[in-house]
Amino acid sequence: MSRKKITAAIAAAALIALTGCGANASANNAASGDDFPKKGKSIDLIVAFSSGGAVDTAARLVQPILEKELGTNVEVINKPGAGGQIGYTALTSAKPDGYTIGATGSPSVVVSPLDPARGAKYTRASFQPLGRQVIDPTVIAVQPDSPFKTLKELLDAARANPKSLTASTTGLQTGEHFALAQIQEATGSEFAPVHFSEGASQATTAFLGKHVDVLVANVSDVTDLTKQGKARVLGVMTAERAPSLPDAPTFKESGYDLTAGTVRGYSAPAGLPDGVAKKLEAAMQKAIEDPTVKEKMSALGLQTSYLSGSDYEKFWAGQEEDFKKVLPLVQKKD
Repeated sequence: MSRKKITAAIAAAALIALTGCGANASANNAASGDDFPKKGKSIDLIVAFSSGGAVDTAARLVQPILEKELGTNVEVINKPGAGGQIGYTALTSAKPDGYTIGATGSPSVVVSPLDPARGAKYTRASFQPLGRQVIDPTVIAVQPDSPFKTLKELLDAARANPKSLTASTTGLQTGEHFALAQIQEATGSEFAPVHFSEGASQATTAFLGKHVDVLVANVSDVTDLTKQGKARVLGVMTAERAPSLPDAPTFKESGYDLTAGTVRGYSAPAGLPDGVAKKLEAAMQKAIEDPTVKEKMSALGLQTSYLSGSDYEKFWAGQEEDFKKVLPLVQKKD
């Protein structure tokens, strides 16, 4: 081999080695999360419901803490519709690089992929849980001037005159829809559900406009409405009275042993590099457990109930098994 060819071969080998080292270094940085987030690159936090609801409010409370912890902008992006399915599709379709995360709430995120009729493009395995924030109990509320003064009176009327009373949900197979189905199954009452697929703010607006008779919502959705005298809560679907609604009886107190609620947390698309996942989880824990955030959540009627990413994942798996059993209740034609 001529000296020229030998020199060229050595140069080529050196270039390949350097390129390989660069690729390895880049891969190592990604895995360790050392270069995450890149300076000037913002993180999108997808909320699968419209602005103004409890999911959106909670996301905007953790947003500034996440920005402080991660050292970059975090932008809350609302993608409402189909009971959360549009937002969840956007979240799970994103690249698992840490620059797209999202608020996830069950039962909607758990149930939508379980029902073939929904055509969801994701499963539970498509999400990488980062942390649980709250459990928000379901409530039944009526207009302040409603003739129904107790939960029993309302349920008796819905049983005596099936589908004569309309009741809101935040979309098919959401927490409110499941709660309403549980109530009907256990009591024989029958409401005419009205599904507001963009979320709680849309359902609340309809209720305030007196377009629906009954607001099936969460504690956080009605705490301010109750204080303002715009809604009267007849029952809370939890074991104990909600601290923010001390005058509202539980379902159990009214003779109905039923509990229901929405669990909310945050997730990323599955497949995050380990280092990136650790950074996001640590920032999320700081944000969720920040004293100011917890205080503001409490003012909304929400008690923080943090779980780490791995514990949230186990909790999610358990919920999936539970909801599989009751899914037929919300698959019946309304």
